[in-house]
Parts: sequence; structure tokens; C-alpha cells
Amino acid sequence: MKLQLVIGNKNYSSWSMRPWVLLRETGIDFEETQLKFGDNQGRLTVPGIDKYSSAGKVPVLLVDGDPVWDSLAIAETLAERFPDKQLWPADAKARAYARSICAEMHSGFQAIRGKMPMNIRGRHPGKGLTLESQRDIDRVAALWTECRSRFGNGGSLLFGRFTIADAYYSPVVMRFQTYGVKLPPAAQAYGDAVLALAAVREWTDGALRETEFVPEDEPYSTPPKK
Repeated sequence: MKLQLVIGNKNYSSWSMRPWVLLRETGIDFEETQLKFGDNQGRLTVPGIDKYSSAGKVPVLLVDGDPVWDSLAIAETLAERFPDKQLWPADAKARAYARSICAEMHSGFQAIRGKMPMNIRGRHPGKGLTLESQRDIDRVAALWTECRSRFGNGGSLLFGRFTIADAYYSPVVMRFQTYGVKLPPAAQAYGDAVLALAAVREWTDGALRETEFVPEDEPYSTPPKK
């Protein structure tokens, strides 16, 4: 089976980060293809994506050339294709909880997404903090704390060992670092554990080497002089 993952900018693309971290941290071999974000009259674009998916967005996972798009669909496909990797928790209750928190991340937390876009290179403490984004932050912290309390024995991650849920929340950890978000101790300890993952460190190193400036993801920065 040949896997090819098509991603966007590592500095900005939270959706791309999820499957990339999942693949790398679990040792599943894949080929990386990176496309860089563009701008069309103020609308974020991904030039070249039509070659890989008619959905027009990253990430896309090509499985022997056949596209799987959307990060949650990619995660479920990988869990199905690699059962030996145990990408979801083995326990049924834990697995249901993991799927629920990933689905909530997938469809919710709009204030964090809008006010605190992922920008690994940036440091903007206090920016983007509104009543709405604080509610999202509190919800995320509560999820992490409850998950660690109920299912986290045997390791420092949400379900002890690494799972899809940790890959899914890794971009949130990056956002909290960029915007200097203060978290309760248990949630902060979890965030630190995610930052220490080898795959997250490798992704971060790649993001820090990028030089592109995407205005849509840089609301608190001044564009570089041309």
C-alpha cells in the first residue's frame, strides 16, 4: 500500500498537521507532498490541489492513488487500514469518548479558529482573547482534564498512549502556545506532553523554516516589506 499525504503550509495548516502527526508518530510510512497557500482576491486558495482532490482543500491522503480528503476521514481510514497500530483506544468507553472529542474539535470551537489562527512562528500573547474564545478555551481545558482523569493512566497523553485524539488536538496546543493561553495545571501538563512528541517537534521545525506570509492567518502581524 502506497500512502501520499498532501498538505499545506506547516506554519498555518492545522488540518494538515493532524494526519501528518498521526502518521509520523505511529511510524506509518508515507510520502509527503506540500502545496503552499495562495490568495485570490482575499480568498485563501491551495494552488495545485485540483490534481489531487476535487474538494479543493488540504489535507488529502492518496491510498494507492485514490484520494481520501478531510482529516477525520483520513484518520478513520488509517485506523481501518492499520489495526495493529491501535490508533483509537482499545477500551470501548474510551474509544467512544475519543471519537466524540475529535468530532467536537472537527465541527466546533469556531471562536478559537477565528480569533487564534494557527501560526507556529508567531508569538502573540493575549491576542484573540474574547468572551467567546475564552469559552472555547475553557471547554478544551475541561475535555483534556476529564480525559486525563478518566482514561489517562499509563502515560502523559489523553488516553495514556498516543492516539488519533492527540493528533487531533495538537494544533490547539500550538495555538495556545502562540497566544500565551493560561491553562489549569492538568491541561498545561498535557499540552507540554504534546509539544514533546517527536512528530510535533519535527512538524514545528518545518514550520519555523517556512518564510511565506499568509495575511488571513496573520491578523496580528505586519506584512514583511517587499
